[in-house]
Amino acid sequence: MTHFLFAAAVFLFQPDTDPSAAAPAAAPGSAIGEMLHNSGPVALTVLGVLLISSLYSWAIILGKLGTFRRARGQSTRFLRAFRKAQRLQEIATVSEQFKPSPLVSVFDEVYETYRRQTGGYGPPRNITALERSAQTASSESLTVLESRLTWLATIAATAPFVGLFGTIMGIVDAFHGLGTAGAATLRAVAPGVSEALITTAAGMLVAVPAVVAYNQFTARCREFGARNDDFARELLNSMEEFGLKPGQDPRQGNPDPRQGDPDPRQSAPREAARGFHE
Repeated sequence: MTHFLFAAAVFLFQPDTDPSAAAPAAAPGSAIGEMLHNSGPVALTVLGVLLISSLYSWAIILGKLGTFRRARGQSTRFLRAFRKAQRLQEIATVSEQFKPSPLVSVFDEVYETYRRQTGGYGPPRNITALERSAQTASSESLTVLESRLTWLATIAATAPFVGLFGTIMGIVDAFHGLGTAGAATLRAVAPGVSEALITTAAGMLVAVPAVVAYNQFTARCREFGARNDDFARELLNSMEEFGLKPGQDPRQGNPDPRQGDPDPRQSAPREAARGFHE
């Protein structure tokens, strides 16, 4: 507010009453173009930095909008396919079709750990290892979604200060104009005040969209994190549901219908032994 008070004080104490200096009101577009044309090198540098920051922030915003839209749509499709499938192998063969979804990374990591434990058949041997695999995959997928969001936060935090720097330099230019003109006239202070106003407005225009986008994307990342945790629990529960049929030998177990048929290499020795005893 300092430069506004300063400008108001100059106008009150020494108004420019020369009729010949009066000019017709210009259109808003031409007025902005004239202010840019009359701006000094410092103001133009500040505006250039803000323009680059704005273009980069909008590139991140548009890219993230597409990424989150694809991730949400593919997550919905993947969950529908997972809940309809009868075996985990069926999901493993088609998981690449839903790759933009972070849930696919969780499933692939947990299923790979499960295969290393059991070879793809039977109940899981170490649920804790599967839980750690799910947590690791969830963290990695969220890291990918959160990439470049720190740039939005940085631009949102620094753009107002970059504009403020242009404001301060505009006030300095205004004081310099007063000193060289020898009189506090509107013509002397107008260039500095215009630089201050335009850089302040530019800083706000860059910062506001970046702040809004960063908050929205951060909330969506938290939502995806919660979805990953819920899906991991659902996946582990499906692996742990391992009951026995009535009258079945407990030593043989009862494979989860999601986990496929028993390993023929494990059933073959039992069949051979039975034939030998007979």
